[in-house]
Parts: sequence; structure tokens; C-alpha cells
Amino acid sequence: MRFLEQDEDDPLLSMVNLIDLFLVVIGILLVIIVQNPLNPFTQDNVVVIENPGQSDMRMTIKDGEELTRYEASGDIGEGQGSRAGITYRLNDGRMIYVPEERISQ
Repeated sequence: MRFLEQDEDDPLLSMVNLIDLFLVVIGILLVIIVQNPLNPFTQDNVVVIENPGQSDMRMTIKDGEELTRYEASGDIGEGQGSRAGITYRLNDGRMIYVPEERISQ
């Protein structure tokens, strides 16, 4: 029973025990984060918008297993299309849409 007679404490052993403890705590925290119901990527269909309204805005769409990422170019009015009408806001907050007449060419 020689190990009971040793009174020397090895500082390296206590350091290894601390590292093991920290690894267990980190593992538990990772499991809690993954199982969090507020995690947006646990849902099947999710839209995540980063930096909304800024020039470097990004939008990530998860549809099942497929991830699609869109990045803003910073240009206003980019794309194709034509004017479809005018929208007016009334004093009480309601919005009214007035379509324009079609011009045949």
C-alpha cells in the first residue's frame, strides 16, 4: 500500500483534472445550445435576416435540408419589372393601393 503512504501532490495531476472538468462543462453547454427551442435552425423552414436595412444585409433561407443565402448589393431599385400602381397612406394608418391603367403598345 505504497500509494497511501505518499503525501506528495503532483500539480500536473490537478491541472489535468481541471482540464477534464472544463471539457465536461463545455460539452454540457453545447448540448444545451443545440437543444434550445429558440435555435432557428432546428425548424424545417426558417428565414434569418442579418443586419436588416443596412447595405451589407444578408438573408439566409432554410427550406428543409436546403440552405439559400442572399446578399444585398447595396443598390436601390435593382432588378427588372414595371410600375404597377401607387400606394397612399391615410392619416389613420391605412394603406390604399391604386393600380395604374395598362398602356398597350
